[in-house]
Amino acid sequence: MPFKSITMQTQPLKTLIIGSGPAGYTAAIYAARADLKPVLYTGMEPGGQLTTTTEVDNFPGYPEGVDGPTMMVQLQQQAERFGTEVHIGMATSVELAQEEGGIHRVTIDNDKVIETQTVIIATGATAKYLGLPSEQRLRGGGVSACAVCDGFFYKGQEVAIVGGGDTACEEATYLANICTKVTMLVRKDHMRASKAMQHRVTSTPNIDLRYNTEIDEVLGDQVVEGLRMVNNQTGDKEQIEITGLFIAIGHKPNTDIFKNQLDMDEAGYLITEGKSTHTNLPGVFASGDVQDKEYRQAVTAAGTGCMAALDAERYLATLSV
Repeated sequence: MPFKSITMQTQPLKTLIIGSGPAGYTAAIYAARADLKPVLYTGMEPGGQLTTTTEVDNFPGYPEGVDGPTMMVQLQQQAERFGTEVHIGMATSVELAQEEGGIHRVTIDNDKVIETQTVIIATGATAKYLGLPSEQRLRGGGVSACAVCDGFFYKGQEVAIVGGGDTACEEATYLANICTKVTMLVRKDHMRASKAMQHRVTSTPNIDLRYNTEIDEVLGDQVVEGLRMVNNQTGDKEQIEITGLFIAIGHKPNTDIFKNQLDMDEAGYLITEGKSTHTNLPGVFASGDVQDKEYRQAVTAAGTGCMAALDAERYLATLSV
């Protein structure tokens, strides 16, 4: 859909939102309704990860489900209805003020500097994939990076999952509850998950755990039909029939431009204070997957987007007292 043209900036914005997934657009809706006149820059993937999801069945308000791109267009339209300016552009660097009431400077596409009183960061996290051509070709056709999001579509079917950490174990056992069989591929001879999570996997009868095993090729033309696996110790290959493949090898939060300015954990997720969206700098708020490595759902991202807008509104109110 069309985006509004960029207006010339004559004074600092009240609120700049970086990112356009459920967190960013929900923040925009709340900020616009609070008369913060938000400006949102979409990033290089307008709509975020949900634009690569064919069907969203677990977001409230869609009894028949909705495809991801349609949902993101509708969220954008709702944000714009209340006055949000939405622009295509990527934040490439930031200069964040250290003191309360300071002006933050965000550079867009390396050449346009935006000054703003508050920044809501909703840049998300990018799922890691194996990089196989067949895997990339079938993303959205049976290859997914979120079992909780997409597992329901494979109820009563046979699927596979790749990974050896806590998330992979958790998603494997989740899938085992709704699928007839789950083949779990771990490329090493051990899992790095906690002992409790490992025990949960090994005690689930319909999880077929394969160590020293990697994907040789994902089979299928339009949708996933099977998997060719290879034992990385013996070189032996085996082919199985599956309808869904879940990649659970981690996510990378999109926080590189905030390094050395905002507090992050060892994985690069932004740290927020308590149950708020406050970062360590005044007037800078983080929402969605960029600060949530536990849930990573559209509905939880939207919830923190709401929180970030409310936090920004209250912060600005304290400056005018």
